[in-house]
Amino acid sequence: QVQLVESGGGLVQTGGSLRLSCVASGNIKSIKAMGWYRQAPGKKRELVAAFTSGGSTNYGGSVKGRFTISRDNANNTMYLQMNSLKPEDTAVYYCNADWVHSDYRVIGSWGQGTQVVVSS
Repeated sequence: QVQLVESGGGLVQTGGSLRLSCVASGNIKSIKAMGWYRQAPGKKRELVAAFTSGGSTNYGGSVKGRFTISRDNANNTMYLQMNSLKPEDTAVYYCNADWVHSDYRVIGSWGQGTQVVVSS
């Protein structure tokens, strides 16, 4: 099992910055990929940024150049630095990890989410 806990959300004005954190626990060595997703009211959950199983990074088109994903392997923590925030970035942000079960199934785990509100 892999457990994920996000933190760092809040209310910020347009143009401001926030840094989200996601701490992973449990079977860390089974994790193959991790990333950040977000879901705004009435919309589908979408990719924000992610580390692939090969170690590269992917970003959603609307956040490229403004958001940066990073990680601290020693502390099992992944970060999302969000700069130049816009009202359309308002959403619940979720941490995701894809990990390999002992029966070789790949399972996706999600955190509880952290709310980000960007005021205009």
